Order: sequence, then structure tokens, then C-alpha cells
Amino acid sequence: MVETTALKDPAFKSEARFEGLDYHSLNAMLNLYDADGKIQFDADKRAAREYFLQHVNQNTVFFHSLKERLDYLVEKEYYEGAVLEAYPFEFIEKLNDFAYSKKFRFATFLGAFKYYTSYTLKTFDGKRYLERFEDRVVMTALALADGDQKLAMNLVDEILAGRFQPATPTFLNAGKAQRGELVSCFLLRIEDNMESISRGINSSLQLSKRGGGVALLLSNIRESGAPIKQIENQSSGIIPVMKLLEDSFSYANQLGARQGAGAVYLSAHHPDIMRFLDTKRENADEKIRIKTLSLGVVVPDITFELARNDEDMYLFSPYDVEKVYGVPFGDISVTEKYREMVDDSRIKKTKINAREFFQTIAEIQFESGYPYVMFEDTVNKANPIKGRINMSNLCSEILQVNTPTTYNADLSYNEIGKDISCNLGSMNIALSMDAEDLGKTVETAIRALSAVSEQSHIASVRSIEDGNDRSHAIGLGQMNLHGYLAREHVYYGSEEGVDFTNIYFYTVLFHALRASNNLAIERGRAFDGFEDSTYASGEFFDKYIDGVWAPATAKVTEMFAGKHIPTQEDWVALKASIQEHGIYNQNLQAVPPTGSISYINNSTSSIHPIASKVEIRKEGKLGRVYYPAAFMTNDNLEYYQDAYEIGYEKVIDTYAAATQHVDQGLSLTLFFKDTATTRDINKAQIYAWRKGIKTIYYIRLRQMALEGTDMSECVSCML
Repeated sequence: MVETTALKDPAFKSEARFEGLDYHSLNAMLNLYDADGKIQFDADKRAAREYFLQHVNQNTVFFHSLKERLDYLVEKEYYEGAVLEAYPFEFIEKLNDFAYSKKFRFATFLGAFKYYTSYTLKTFDGKRYLERFEDRVVMTALALADGDQKLAMNLVDEILAGRFQPATPTFLNAGKAQRGELVSCFLLRIEDNMESISRGINSSLQLSKRGGGVALLLSNIRESGAPIKQIENQSSGIIPVMKLLEDSFSYANQLGARQGAGAVYLSAHHPDIMRFLDTKRENADEKIRIKTLSLGVVVPDITFELARNDEDMYLFSPYDVEKVYGVPFGDISVTEKYREMVDDSRIKKTKINAREFFQTIAEIQFESGYPYVMFEDTVNKANPIKGRINMSNLCSEILQVNTPTTYNADLSYNEIGKDISCNLGSMNIALSMDAEDLGKTVETAIRALSAVSEQSHIASVRSIEDGNDRSHAIGLGQMNLHGYLAREHVYYGSEEGVDFTNIYFYTVLFHALRASNNLAIERGRAFDGFEDSTYASGEFFDKYIDGVWAPATAKVTEMFAGKHIPTQEDWVALKASIQEHGIYNQNLQAVPPTGSISYINNSTSSIHPIASKVEIRKEGKLGRVYYPAAFMTNDNLEYYQDAYEIGYEKVIDTYAAATQHVDQGLSLTLFFKDTATTRDINKAQIYAWRKGIKTIYYIRLRQMALEGTDMSECVSCML
């Protein structure tokens, strides 16, 4: 009788169909509908469970006690002993017990698989595991908190609750004795001399072996055929430099854990711009073809104006521009100086058709997804810091001021300039909205990212080290916007969806500034250059004090019920405190294209819409692995329209709503159906520029995704 009842139980039948299947087969059932035509989410949950039973538990080193484990890991040089010595053992034990009391479970198979293949500490032979997820979280918290027990406890709470996740380099390396840096990526500028070029290549090697991706500014380098020591037609231009950089990145990696990766940015008005773009053509000559280096183009407003008027656009010799103006080409506003430079006979110039230039960009993007685009004037109008922004990073969300480094004849430093580190981590929008205190999550995240900045010391590249020490710039990101909106039955890109994005980022900005102000008060100092910023002048706060920022729709009012949305009075008080004490971090927010951390955090990536309801990834020897969008059920599928269905306008509208509250950039990928033309891409770029978007990351066509293309290719700077 009992057996008959059990057989009639739907739960029993569900479990019975899983018998005898390994975790890979169970995960693959996500790609097969059940008899009722529904997605088999329960099969993936079972796959995660079986992964532990069949693989993780059998390959994890067992210790009798926490003390035995920690002593062993320090003695064998797996953990940094200094990290643990900053705390009484009783506290470490308490923190460990707190972490395990959370009963953390991976929501998906891919989340568990990604963690154990990419993050957890393994024996030196790579065959056995020395950490569970809780252990990695505890060690990350201990390392970042640096003896601050309250911060360590808060970090463990936030990470295990899923509200905040440090970037891959931080989560991968924190507390390990043999590790790379905690930093996601770096930005370097190169000047128009051999010393700077060679130093840039060397710095790229040094940074690649330690951390992640490196982006370099090439706009200042003289063009092909330019004179050297007044002898005409001597310069080889930027292509040979790109070749040297590409070879450098292919050689360097971080202990084999992360491949070296690089990007180069060039002004749209550099004479080599068309050669630069041609390096990514499918039929490019092997002598110039660039396979692995990412390309970015810096486009000022004047370029769009010339295209709109169907005019030619002039390209200016960086060598001559620097002679005339006394500053490198990358530090000139082309829009402001354009007519002046056109009329200046001292500056050598060539011309191309502006519309043909944009057509070429669209063609190359159609073929390769590149180049990234940075809207130079939009970026600089929004920049609260004194100085000029002339490039971005490997994922196009970092937008910070840099300054040149100069060298003596013996290659020693004459003046150390300011280059850029990306100290990143992201919040899970859905789980942060579920929390009682959104401000606490933001403050904990800001403190954690500030610790990443403070603990990063890269003496081999002084411009990076000095820039980081002077700015303490960080980039707090966000992920799981689509997952949250869908869970709340809101369509991505709808009026309510854009309204929520606006108010959420508005609120996060307030808390981020308040947290950085608290740090400045505690440490007794602000970032270097604060006095010349729009924070110090008060101009930054005008739009928040002069107008009321509140939900425009009833649905978003409901979503923020019980949460405090900053008022004009709150901004007045914060402005006064910041003008008196400053903020500790030169930059606070940047939204990257979260990849791996989205999987372990069970989030939709960044703030863009999903590429598919069930994502297909290729994971090494395991082959195809399936990942269901966060919070998706068979009852709310209609809210999970993919990015190709939604269309670029709604994606851009969403990003534009967030952009107005983010001091840096947001990594924006645009998705097009397979029927798209280059004209559609041009229209999207113009729409993005008009909406105040700062950068465009990849261009994606639907057929690429259907072939199983990984939508998160920016591996080295990816979160």
C-alpha cells in the first residue's frame, strides 16, 4: 500500500526519473522540455546536488578541525599567515561558524561547477579541493577586512546572502599565499616616444602576469609615415605597436589561471584610424591582422556632426598637434579645437568621409563585434574630476582621468604620471532590494573595494601604483537587473523597468557617496585632487538638490515600499559633509559585464537583458553546460524576453537611466537579430549617443549566440 501511494506521488515520479543519471546528464535536461512542455528546472537543482555527491565530496581534503586546517594551509604555503595573524583565533572560529550557519547552497549546477573549477583553492597538483565556498568567503573577508572584525563579519554576511560579490581576481586571490593581484584590469597611456612605447609593453607583461586585462591608449603615437627627427616617412605608425602588444599578451598569464588579454584605444581623428579598423577585417592581410587584441575607438561629438552634415572629417597628425599645443593629442578636445586645427597649416592632416567612417565601424562590428566605442565628449561632460578622460578599459566601463609619464635619457622616471587600476565588485540588485538596509550593503561593498585599492601594490609599474594610491578609485557594479524585474513581473525596458533603474541607481549613488565620505572622515583625508572636483565645488549635487527624484510609476513606488529613497534634504546634508571632509574614493561606480560571478551568484549578467532563457556554455572537457536565467520559473517565462527580442532602444533607455547616476561607465552590449544590417548598427550608435550613453562594448548578432558563443568574452577583466 505504501509503495503504491509513493508511486502516485508526483514528487516521487520526479525523483525517480533522475535515478542513474550523472550531474552532466541532469544539467542537460534543462535543454529538454518535460512531458507537459515545461523547462525542467528541478533537474538542474538535482544536478548541483549530484555534483557534490559524485565529485566534490570525493575530491575534497578532509580536516578534523578548523585549527588543523588553517595550520596546514599556512604551513604548506597555501594561505598567507599574516592574514590570519591579524585576528584572534576565537574570532576566526566565530566567523567560520557564522558562515556555515548560513547553510549556503548553489542555486544552479553551473554556479557550483564554476566555483570549483575557477575559484576554490586546490592542492598544488590541482587534483583535490582545499576549500568549500564558505571557506573562500571567510578568507576573502578576513583578507579584505585586515583586522577589522566588524567589516569581516559584515562581508561574510553580504557575500553569503548573495547581496555583494567581489570581482573574480579578488575572490580568486584574497588570502592565498601564491596568487595574483586583487585587481580586475588596468589602463595605461602611451606617449609618442620609444621610451614610453617600450615601457608600455613591459608594463603590459608585468600587469598580465599579476592581474587581468590591460588597455592602452595609442592616440598619442604619431601616424605611419610621420617624420622622426625631422626625416620624413620614417614612422611605422601604430600597427607594429599593436602587433608587439598582442604577442606580449599571448605570452603572459597569471600562473596559468587567467590568460593575458589586452585592448587598445585610438581617436577617431588619428590618421591611422582606417588601418586600425582594418586589422579586424575577416580578410585582412596576416601582416596587419589582429586576432586577440580588442579595439576601441574614441569618438567626439564633432564626428557625429560631420556625418550628419555629410562632410569630410579631418585626421590630425599627433606629432604636429603636440608641437603646436604642447600637450599630447589624447589630451586635446577634438570637438573644441577641430576648426582651429583644420585651419592651422602647421598641423599635417588628411581627410576621409565621416559617413564612410561610421559605415566602416558598422561593417567591422558586423564581422567581429569590435570596435568598442567611447563617446568622448559625453564622458568628459559627466566627469566630476579635473582632467581629461581619453580611453576606457577592456570591458569599456572604466572612465578615469590619466596623466603622462615622462622619462630621462637613461630610462629612469622624470615624472611619474597617473595610470589606472580597476578595483571592482558587484551587487545583486534583487537580493539587495530584498534586504532591510540597502545602505548597509552599499557601505560594506564600498569598504571592501577600498580595501582592494589599499592592498594593491604593484611596484613594477609605478604609474599604476602611484595612480591607485592617489585616487583610491573603485568601481561598484550591479547585476541581476533582468532577473529582479522579471521576478517582480516587470518587463525589461518598459516604463516601469526604466523607472526602477533610475531610482535604484539614484539611491545607490547616495549611499556610495555617504560611505566614501565616512571613510574620508575616519582616515582624515580625501582623494588627491578632491579640491578641484565638482564634489568640492558643490556643482555635482545641483541636479539632486534642485529637483525631486521619486518613482514615476505606481509599480516602482510599490517596489520601494519600506525603503528610504534619498530626499533633497538628505542631499543637502550630504553635500555639506562632503564639502567639509571630502570623499575617500576619486571614482565610485562602474558597471562591468559580470560573467563568472553572475553564475556563482545566480544572477543575470550586469544590467543588460538575458541573451537566452537557458544559456548554453562550453566548459572545457565537460562540453556543453546549461544555465537558466535567475528566478525564472515556468510561470513567469513571458518576462524573460531575450535581448534580441527586446531591441536596442529599450536596452539603451535602461542604460541611459542608470548612466546619469554613475560617475564612470556601464558596459553596454547591443544585440541584433540576424536580419540586421550595418544601417541598423549605425542607427543604434546614433540613438545611444543622443541618449547620453558613454560607451558601447560588443555588438552581437543572433546567429553567434545560437552557435553557443559565450556572451562574456572579456575574460581577463570580467567579474
